[in-house]
Order: sequence, then structure tokens, then C-alpha cells
Amino acid sequence: MHTDQILVFDADDTLWENNVLFERAIDGFLDWVATPAERDRTRAVLDAIEAANSAALGYGAAVFRQSLADCLQQLNGGRTPTSAEQARIDDLLTPLNSRQVELIPGVAATLAALADRHHLLLLTKGDQDEQRRKVAESTIDHHFRGVHIVAEKSVDTYRQLTAELGLAPDRTWMIGNSPKSDIAPARRAGLRTVFIPHEHTWVLEHQDLGPDEATLQLGAFPELLRHF
Repeated sequence: MHTDQILVFDADDTLWENNVLFERAIDGFLDWVATPAERDRTRAVLDAIEAANSAALGYGAAVFRQSLADCLQQLNGGRTPTSAEQARIDDLLTPLNSRQVELIPGVAATLAALADRHHLLLLTKGDQDEQRRKVAESTIDHHFRGVHIVAEKSVDTYRQLTAELGLAPDRTWMIGNSPKSDIAPARRAGLRTVFIPHEHTWVLEHQDLGPDEATLQLGAFPELLRHF
């Protein structure tokens, strides 16, 4: 068992459910705008729009709303969505804007145990206000000695974090569900990593991870206690 490690946690879909709510909204959107035969093609159009918008505008419910509107406009040959259509999109987003944070099973107890013997940090990307609201509503924020909200998670993000906080990369673990944001760039920055896959990880966060002895893959969050 490692002692006195720095454990840096992702938030969305690592500590609490997030993308499943977006997927439910997308399912409702596709039910509305696409026939069964057109469903896959329409989802591909939306994925491309989301990729472009997230790169230009960032992440969160507001950007997602824009992506749905842009997709509808493209499907309608460039016609701007009507007020009624925009209201229907807003209805699909209601669970994203009015929900309570739903912790993933085992997170609260596991963090409480880990906080007694390790230095815990939170590193999440997205809209500042939206992420801070979720952190505050999570009821687990007191376990973290620092909460860091960034626009993107890149190699430089991890290098800056370790430099600013004086962290030793070989004793610092990034723990998350996203190969693209949590694992690959953290490894390139010299950190050790724990990959905890989530069945609803956003398609734009998928990335193939090659064999890497510095990455520990677990099946569920509570398994952290076996290693830390």
C-alpha cells in the first residue's frame, strides 16, 4: 500500500454521474429529429458539431444547447430554429440544469478513507460556474485540499499543476475515466495514473491506451482502497 501519495481526481463520470444525462438528452433529440434509419447518421452530425463547438467554446450545458441548435439548423438546411423548437431543446436540457449531483456508488466512503492518509486534489474541466455548482452540491468537496477547474486538460495543464503546487510527479496519481483527458496527457506529463472506465464516457473522450505499467486500471471506484 502506498503512503502519503498525492491523489488527483477527475470529477464528471469519475466522482458523479454526468454524461449519462447528456446521452439521455441526445436520445430524446434523435427521437424527435431523426427516423430510425437516419439515427446513426444524425448522431454523427451532432458528434462533429459537438467536437467543433467544444474546441471553440468549451464544455457544459450551454455549449451543448448550442450544439443541439446548430445540429437542428443543419438538418433543416440552414433554417434557424424557431422559438418553439428552441423551447423543445430547452425541455430536453431540464435534467442538466435542475438536478442534484448523483455520486457514483462507493465514492463518498472511499474518499473519506483516502483523505485520512493521502493528499487529495480535484481537477475538472468545463464551465467555471457550472463545475463549481456541482462541486458544492456534491457534499464531498471538504475532502479535497484544492479544487482546480480548467478549460482543458492537456499535458501543459498537468505540468503547470505539479509546478505550481510543488508536486513530485512520481508520487502524484491522476485518477479518472477519460483516456483522452485524464490518462494520456497526465502520463505524458510524468504523472502516474489510475483509469476507472465508465460505460457512459463521452465519445469525444475515447482514446486507445497502449500497455503502460504506470497506469493502474480498476473496475470500480472503491477498489482504490486496495492500492492506496
